[in-house]
Amino acid sequence: MHTGYHARIGDAAKIPINAPKPIISFSPVVLDAPGRPVPLELRVTVPSTSTADALPIVLLSHGHGRSNYLSSLEGYAPLAEFWAAHGFAVLQPTQLDSAFLGLTPPPGQDLFWQERAVDMVRILDNLDAIETSVPGLTAGRLDRTKVAIAGHSAGGWTAAMLLGANNTNPCDGSTWYKPEPRIKVGIVLAGIGNGGADISESGKTLFPSYGGSFGKMTTPALVVFGDEDVSPHLTVRGADWHADPYTMAPGPKDLLTLPGAKHGLGGISGWDTAETLDEDPERLAVVQRMTWAYLWSRLYEVDPAWKEACKALEGLQGLGKVESKD
Repeated sequence: MHTGYHARIGDAAKIPINAPKPIISFSPVVLDAPGRPVPLELRVTVPSTSTADALPIVLLSHGHGRSNYLSSLEGYAPLAEFWAAHGFAVLQPTQLDSAFLGLTPPPGQDLFWQERAVDMVRILDNLDAIETSVPGLTAGRLDRTKVAIAGHSAGGWTAAMLLGANNTNPCDGSTWYKPEPRIKVGIVLAGIGNGGADISESGKTLFPSYGGSFGKMTTPALVVFGDEDVSPHLTVRGADWHADPYTMAPGPKDLLTLPGAKHGLGGISGWDTAETLDEDPERLAVVQRMTWAYLWSRLYEVDPAWKEACKALEGLQGLGKVESKD
């Protein structure tokens, strides 16, 4: 086992992955964003090797959360660092709902939900500037043909929108439907489920403009949820609400169910964070390895990483279950 992995990842180490490389992380990269209250800042994490190999891209959208820093480019190191060590360029912005910024969204823009999606499009529009800003990234090294998006919690909704989900605002009936064709695949981690009657009264207060549905979300995606992630502050349903981006979307989709997992999915938002109620190195390792394998095989279609990872997981009792639909 690579010494960079926690000694307690247990059987998750049996899920195969490629050999890791050292990484570099550079921040902030600052992008001009006319009309945005503040410039768009992001962290870029890439393998440190100086080869000219093109790097597939993962856009990583943070959750809302209560923390001071995790909901910003300072969060999600367990995912960003792992994916980069195994071959991806990970681009993670500080989005406008971050506690770090302390901004108040205008009416109808709870959590700055539309601007979250716009931020990701801005990043894709400015890849040339990002390559210029980051030492070691030569022109063209970010592979524009292999772009993925991943998001946790509120960031899961950001990812879902760019994968083709739509939002019909209950307050005024307006609909947002702007899938991003440059994004080829996505990961939705403990994402927001169906709107309408499934939203609790407190959810309607917290997020009054939310009316999400997944019937048009056609881009391939892996949905990850914990079967103990019960969220009465948002929904009248149980933990299965977080699986809606799989169950209510057309294929191709895959679902990874994590037994015993809560909203933190073992600790994806940061190392040893107080808001992770199910801190577990083994569960985290399952999420890291399965999400990496899914993205790799979707972007490199001849690569068997996902098939091999699913086969390995089948033999590991109690760590997770995958189901799929075309």
